[in-house]
Amino acid sequence: MEKEDTNTKVNTEEKVEDVSQKSSENTKQHTQKDKNKSNSKENSSEEKKNNSEKTKLESEKKERNSEKEDKKELSKEEKLKQDLDAQKDKYLRLFAEFENYKRRTSKERLELFKTASQELMQVMLPVLDDFDRALKEIKKSEDDSLVQGVELINNKFRETLKSKGLEPMAVKAGDTFDADLHEAVTQIPAPDKSMKGKIVDVVEKGYTLGNKIIRFPKVVTGK
Repeated sequence: MEKEDTNTKVNTEEKVEDVSQKSSENTKQHTQKDKNKSNSKENSSEEKKNNSEKTKLESEKKERNSEKEDKKELSKEEKLKQDLDAQKDKYLRLFAEFENYKRRTSKERLELFKTASQELMQVMLPVLDDFDRALKEIKKSEDDSLVQGVELINNKFRETLKSKGLEPMAVKAGDTFDADLHEAVTQIPAPDKSMKGKIVDVVEKGYTLGNKIIRFPKVVTGK
């Protein structure tokens, strides 16, 4: 009887141990499940966080790329504008230079037309001087027809040269000497005080062609 009680007790204890083990195992399993769930939640949260950061980085990258593209487009427009401004400036400079060139060449052309015969006129001046001397000597003779004939030729010759722009300079004794207009060949004592620094005699006539002096009058001044 005692043996049966002992066996029953042993069986009961074994059952209790089994139940306890099963309970412990269940508890462990639940704990493990809870832990797995927690880990899963944490992993899911971490994944969401990583995805969020990744999305944010991609968005920032897109924004930067967009800004770069905008800057590139803006820089292209600025470059084109700068090129256009440079071309306009170059065109305006060339136009201004061309206008200056036209004015300069036009002025030079007019001056050339006025003085184109300067060398020829300068060669003819000694001939005019010879006419003056010849008339002066011929007038001393009594042959009026000769004087009239030479004067006619002289006047015609001078009028022809005048039509080409040649003019004698109006200089006479008593005029004030001007170094810019007269060439002093010598100085002599002035006949009176009023002739000091003035022209006493004209040795050779001066001539202008247009507005340019091609030969200065040679004069004697009083001192």
